[in-house]
Amino acid sequence: MPHATALPATGHRPRWWTELPLIAVVYGLYSLGRLLVRGDVSTAVDNGLAILRFEQALYLNAEHPLNRLFTSTPSIGIPADFAYASLHYLVTPAILIWMFRRRSAAYRAARVWLMNSTLLGLIGFTLVPTCPPRLLDAGHGFVDTMAQYSAYGWWGAGASAPRGLSGMTNQYAAMPSLHVGWSLWCGVLLWRHAKHPLLRAAGVAYPLITTIVVMGTANHYFLDAVAGAAVMGLGALLTRPVIRLADRVKGRLRTAFATVRTASEPVRSPIVSAGCKTSAGERIPGQRTSSADSPDAAADGAGAGRATGAGPGAATGVSANDDAPAAAR
Repeated sequence: MPHATALPATGHRPRWWTELPLIAVVYGLYSLGRLLVRGDVSTAVDNGLAILRFEQALYLNAEHPLNRLFTSTPSIGIPADFAYASLHYLVTPAILIWMFRRRSAAYRAARVWLMNSTLLGLIGFTLVPTCPPRLLDAGHGFVDTMAQYSAYGWWGAGASAPRGLSGMTNQYAAMPSLHVGWSLWCGVLLWRHAKHPLLRAAGVAYPLITTIVVMGTANHYFLDAVAGAAVMGLGALLTRPVIRLADRVKGRLRTAFATVRTASEPVRSPIVSAGCKTSAGERIPGQRTSSADSPDAAADGAGAGRATGAGPGAATGVSANDDAPAAAR
């Protein structure tokens, strides 16, 4: 996805004291919006069953065998629950910080890509509230591994949220799976920008493992994972237009601010001295006229002529030569 990871450097290094509040505000709005867009439970269940039937029509049934494996094998199910409950909170910020510190030229595009996709996911939660497999009737064959192994972790039986806080999350926000989407974002950035082969291999493995985990724990359908990848692809395509729009808005705001600031400043005289001159012996300049019009200047000149023995012509600056009129001589 070169649209979101290979933008040219702008010469402006991002600053953490502006980036951190921006990311916090966007994530806060996402979390609040995800909580507020709780859909009708019956609608969410209908959407979940429709997805399940569509997958069965396409002979896609990876969720059931994976869920049976996780519930029957604690050595697999418990680590999977820990991964589902924690990795997206740890790996995603870690990759973002790594891009900020080591790949600053591509950081802004990566951050905008992540924000675009996250907001698109919020739109998906709003339009298509979906009941995850673990909340369907037991007759559909799914077991909630988070509830089964809740004694081993900090999450409760109601959700992957900490105990007692299951009511603070929207459990019907299954479509699309941003667990898969964010892991794909991390994987692409590691593949494109990491130099060590192990890190690049982790970039490939992480989204694949996440996809298996979200299905095995009965938190998402396979098509939820597909939708999560599609949301990330659309977010990548929107990265360049969003950056250009942001730059245009920022430029207009700077121009408007500069205009207002210039209009509010007082008009100053272009002459620094404002016509004031300082003569020898004066500490404070005074307003003076030109030497031709000032009687004091003429008196000073006459005095200077007497002191040097020069005639009136020297005092007034008029030379007594043969070309001057007779009256002047």
